[in-house]
Amino acid sequence: MPVINPYTWGLGRRKSAVARVRIKPGSGNFTVNGKTVDDYFPALRDQVAAKAPIGQLPEESSYDIWVNVNGGGPHGQAGAVSLGLARAIKEANPAVFEDLRENGLLTRDSRMKERKHYGRRGARRGFQFSKR
Repeated sequence: MPVINPYTWGLGRRKSAVARVRIKPGSGNFTVNGKTVDDYFPALRDQVAAKAPIGQLPEESSYDIWVNVNGGGPHGQAGAVSLGLARAIKEANPAVFEDLRENGLLTRDSRMKERKHYGRRGARRGFQFSKR
């Protein structure tokens, strides 16, 4: 007897943040690490970034969203939530794939912190040079 799973999963990464997003049709609750999205991301730009994929949905569809996110800072976590949510919505509702793709919500931002190199103080900064 097959088990019917009502949830759709999406994984999002940004910088060093990883978000595991789970959605199912519901009333529109959005929870990040046990808090509402507005409480978890106090900055408005992060709230807008995390909720961006929801704006691509048709009016009649609504999902309950649960997110576990760790690593990185608030801005990286918001980007990871956005990508994971877009991937989950794409799986649950393939009709919105083109809208998500056109708005760049399915594209992984590959920019990462550059590693420190030997002979330098950081990734690019050298040590201070003294002529005398």
